[in-house]
Amino acid sequence: MKSKLPKLLIVDDERNMRESLKIVLESHGYKADTVESAEEGLKSVTQNSYFMVITDARLDGMSGYEFLRESHERWPDLPMLMITAYATPKLAVEAIQNGAVDYLSKPFEPEELLHSVNRCAERHELIRQNTSLKARLNIGHQLDDIIGNCDSMKELRQMICTVGPTEATVLILGESGTGKELIAGAIHQASQRREENYVRLNCAAIPESLLESELFGHEKGAFTGAIKQKIGQVEEANGGTLFLDEIGEMSRSLQAKLLRFLEDGTFVRVGGTEEHKVDVRIVAATNRDIIEAIEEGEFREDLYHRLNVVQLRVTPLRDRDGDVMLLAEHFLSKFGRKMNKLFDPVTTEVKHVLTSHHWPGNVRELRNTIERAVILATSSEIQPNNLPDFQLETRLRKEDSSEMSYDGLGLEEALASFERNIIQNELARNDNNLSRAAQKLEISRHALRYRITRLKIAPKSGDE
Repeated sequence: MKSKLPKLLIVDDERNMRESLKIVLESHGYKADTVESAEEGLKSVTQNSYFMVITDARLDGMSGYEFLRESHERWPDLPMLMITAYATPKLAVEAIQNGAVDYLSKPFEPEELLHSVNRCAERHELIRQNTSLKARLNIGHQLDDIIGNCDSMKELRQMICTVGPTEATVLILGESGTGKELIAGAIHQASQRREENYVRLNCAAIPESLLESELFGHEKGAFTGAIKQKIGQVEEANGGTLFLDEIGEMSRSLQAKLLRFLEDGTFVRVGGTEEHKVDVRIVAATNRDIIEAIEEGEFREDLYHRLNVVQLRVTPLRDRDGDVMLLAEHFLSKFGRKMNKLFDPVTTEVKHVLTSHHWPGNVRELRNTIERAVILATSSEIQPNNLPDFQLETRLRKEDSSEMSYDGLGLEEALASFERNIIQNELARNDNNLSRAAQKLEISRHALRYRITRLKIAPKSGDE
């Protein structure tokens, strides 16, 4: 167990005591850093990962009790053991109140010290195992979950088996709804890091002003509302995998910081000055045309090359011959079990409806369609009226797109006009609310604002 533990920290202004404690603990398999003051202790805990801290009560400068109080406020989950030659019941109570998990009076036997340290080590291991178990349960991403018999999906599964066990950075490209997150989770499960954390960060779902803090963390007082230090997702994923979804929506300024992190694993929390280092595998994904984004100056080419060590492309559902019904039957069985309903095989009529649809929303749309059908079904057979009116949806989309004529326009101008028309219609449907329109368009609010500016869409009254 000790081989998986981070180090512990010893804070004592007596050199002989520091060295004695270090020798005892390292002789029993622990690794320890030592410092002689509380101020150095705070700096060391900020820069490193420890499973516990041992501190003397009396220190030069900041006292051990002040160190306890400050540490407990900044790192409430970090166990602290206090040792002292001036023990009284009152001081013991004060130590516990300030955050100590135990209190030892000098002189003490090595067995007493080891008993307290072992308890903290066991607690750390239980927390680590629980976090890892939760991550694995939340993932549920096994290779068998990537369903498809078309050649492109067979090749994709083979690539996951090949790439997963390596440490290579992976970039997953594909339309929205094709299952990029499922693939990222399968890569983690196929890796040597499968027992460690799998952390997902959706770059499009977090406001640009908060994304850096979410990714790298922040120090207390870094900005208004930062009342305590916050660990970022890169630290949460230490030892495991960090999945950066919709990375194409990340601002260029943050892209530069991510590039530096990818180069050497170091980062600085928002509002901080100290460098930190972690061991994280990065898997990234985007539904954007990343080359176009580079050409338009929205995405850094050097970051693209750093991420693109291995590239996986996910085929849209409309191009996956035979997979629509394979997935439909899978979802029918899955949601049927969930809702305690037993269904007969899909009828020819329903099969025709499903296989005739274009599936612009890909596997996500199909999944939602089958879930809806299971909910609405009143017998053991899915009926056509349990499915959405795809013909009506298609007709409405055609009516929207036919409102503009593209005669006489070049390709770039026609595409811009088409995109402008879609955005204007979505804004109108959502009362010019950018957040709701961006959600419907499945892009970030920042990306929608950029397109409004680029396409010169005139702002309307009520636009937020």
